[in-house]
Amino acid sequence: MGMSHGLGPAADHDEMVALIRRAVDLGVTLFDTAEVYGPFVNEELVGEALAPVRDQVVIATKFGFAIDADGSQHGVSSRPEHIREVADASLRRLRVDTIDLLYQHRVDPGVPIEEVAGTVKELIEAGKVRHFGLSEAGVQTIRRAHAVQPVTALQSEYSLFWREPEDAIIPVLDELGIGLVTFSPLGRGFLTGAIDATTTFADSDIRSTLPRFTAQAREANRAMVDLLAAIPHDTGATPAQVALAWLLAQRPWVVPIPGTTKTHRLEENVGAVDVRLADGDLRRIGDAAAQIRLVGERYPEAMQRMIDR
Repeated sequence: MGMSHGLGPAADHDEMVALIRRAVDLGVTLFDTAEVYGPFVNEELVGEALAPVRDQVVIATKFGFAIDADGSQHGVSSRPEHIREVADASLRRLRVDTIDLLYQHRVDPGVPIEEVAGTVKELIEAGKVRHFGLSEAGVQTIRRAHAVQPVTALQSEYSLFWREPEDAIIPVLDELGIGLVTFSPLGRGFLTGAIDATTTFADSDIRSTLPRFTAQAREANRAMVDLLAAIPHDTGATPAQVALAWLLAQRPWVVPIPGTTKTHRLEENVGAVDVRLADGDLRRIGDAAAQIRLVGERYPEAMQRMIDR
């Protein structure tokens, strides 16, 4: 997402193509995009970058917003005819015959989830989609969708910075055999330690609008970064690698998708797969993190209302 949208000005196109291909060289196989990233241009970027290695990768994208041709957005939309239109457009932009994983980006309260799941099931039967996913969906929505078309993956925020999925979501995923793809596994960059109370964000950076990224919240939440910084002395890992390694150790089906526009951060993130945290470290990190009271909501109120409960 951040290559094209949401985290400041879009990055250089050719540099991002090279970065995506470098990720493939490093063994990354899952690439996540959405029509709304840009809108539209991020799917085109991913499609161009991955076309030469299509058989080596899994490409995920998302539907669920009402977007005009000029990119203006008008809330959510998961009407069946809209889902079909978006799927066809995404296939063209991604330069693929089949979308490996198609998520509903946000639950549409105006369309029964059974209709959504049924529409994606038809796309699967037609060979346009391989797997069905949900994003930021609540327990009952997951169960109802899964009863119509098996849900392969739920994408939601989960990290040491946001552990709410442990309460109800993860037990249901465990029960139903659904994977968890975790966005913002580094707390939108905060857990790298590179962001502090003096950091400034561009107006086009979503973090400039998020309550947890006010200067006061960043100052208060440094305790989490300090916790992670205490571990690398034993492992040789960076705070970001510790945060990712902690996630990877939670379940074999938890898949973090850290984003970046920088080659050195990509290489750092990939290095997390080789970090082995001892059981004692895992317990220490988890227990200590649970005692830290984080300041600031994930989203402003209007965006909070779009999260399914």
